[in-house]
Amino acid sequence: MSMRFTAKARRGMVTLAAVTGLALGAAACSGGGGDDKKPQNTASASQGSGSQPSAQEGQSEEPLAEMKGPSGLLLQITSAVRDSGGFVTLNGALKNDGGTMATIPSALSGNETEIMNNGRSLGGATLVDSKSKKRYYVLRDTEGRPLTTTGFSTLKAGEKIDVFLQFPAPPADTTDVTFQLPLFPSAVVKISG
Repeated sequence: MSMRFTAKARRGMVTLAAVTGLALGAAACSGGGGDDKKPQNTASASQGSGSQPSAQEGQSEEPLAEMKGPSGLLLQITSAVRDSGGFVTLNGALKNDGGTMATIPSALSGNETEIMNNGRSLGGATLVDSKSKKRYYVLRDTEGRPLTTTGFSTLKAGEKIDVFLQFPAPPADTTDVTFQLPLFPSAVVKISG
């Protein structure tokens, strides 16, 4: 019986990963042109044509958290949304605020062999629920890939990429969690939803 539950849970995680990937791809493709107000920003899902709501739709102008890391890297968390499936998705941007090309440190991927084998990512991130005294790690799919932005190794000066990270959701009465990423300072993030 536990084998069936495990297989069913794995299928659910693969489906969730596929849906998340499709949603992010659709959001990236739906960004309308002609937004001359903010030429310094790259296209993001929140700048789309106002179509279907997504995890990034609830983003505000002011980030929930902003952390400065090594080599001029700046991580901004713009939304932290709890969904009905028992997950919390963080969205934001990783930017090179330095004047030269920045190599993304491998430490951001964490130190788990399974995650490191899948390339550079933000797989080393955790959410800490001080109220329940629990730490939540980035979710992984059935092949060990982290459910976070992957496949980036460098950022040119001034370049910005949109990022996401998905975690198991803490209990419903927990709204404030501490976001931790190796080489970056910790930051408190408020979960909505």
